[in-house]
Amino acid sequence: MKKRMLGKGLSVSSIGLGCMGMTHASGAPADETEMTALIAQAVEQGCTFFDTAECYTGIRADGSTAYNEDLVGAALKPFRKQVVLATKCGVRHMGSRLEMDSRPETIRRSVETSLKRLQTDYIDLYYQHRIDPKTEPEEVAQVMGELIREGKILHWGVSEAGEDYIRRAHAVCPLTAIQNRMSMMYRDYENLFPVLEELGIGFVAFSPMANGFLTARYNKESRFEQGTDFRSFMPQFSAEGIDQNQELITLLRTTAEHKSATPAQISLAWLLAKKPYLVPIPGTRRPDRLRENLGAAEIELTADEVQKLDDALDHMTMSAVFGGHK
Repeated sequence: MKKRMLGKGLSVSSIGLGCMGMTHASGAPADETEMTALIAQAVEQGCTFFDTAECYTGIRADGSTAYNEDLVGAALKPFRKQVVLATKCGVRHMGSRLEMDSRPETIRRSVETSLKRLQTDYIDLYYQHRIDPKTEPEEVAQVMGELIREGKILHWGVSEAGEDYIRRAHAVCPLTAIQNRMSMMYRDYENLFPVLEELGIGFVAFSPMANGFLTARYNKESRFEQGTDFRSFMPQFSAEGIDQNQELITLLRTTAEHKSATPAQISLAWLLAKKPYLVPIPGTRRPDRLRENLGAAEIELTADEVQKLDDALDHMTMSAVFGGHK
């Protein structure tokens, strides 16, 4: 697996593994033995970048809580020195909404809990999961800098941040990466590329396949577990969304056939071709999909091919796309 550099010192595999769906947002929590094996397979296939968060939880059949950090930490313990482990703080799920809390004292409590759950004494990349309107970016950056000096985290980042927040936070303690939504269906954050290049900050793309829609494997007959699988209420998976997105799916399939790839691999290769500091983190529960996703690192799109795809996307009708809680 080829490597990419986030910020000024964090080397990661060019495609990472987003672990959220193993316990959260993709139905009931998956079998932990199977997911442990899947994470080990990812390491064996060259993936060195694993993403989790303190709020990625689910309820097991016996009523107990499945913590994503527990699963990921235990699975990666044999490989700890080989991998880059990213987790997040500052968000609590309150039913159908999110509660943001990035007060310094909350961040400090959260990092201690995450260190225990992950069975590690340091976190490679620690994100503020969402912007807390009640806490200034300078306050967040200050405590992150303290945690870096204490050796509890090595790098820090922000998720779903805009330019002003990035600049203010970076001025206090340099950011290594932002983690924002980006895919062929959601390109709003391309406008951040200039500031990221100016400041030397990496871009980690979550929902890089629009929650799996860009695999081109879903249709009007697809069904998702109500309440626990977020795809059950995402507009791209609705009957109307399927109709609205047919031109996009045709584009993906045509390009995939031309490149001897799959639509999923084209959607990831398109992201990789955008910028050398951009790293997508697709998630999966299946070994075959893992191999497919990581294999996208070998698919190269030329600048001309990317431009043609962008031009088509610019003039295409699509449904809305929703990557999580509002």
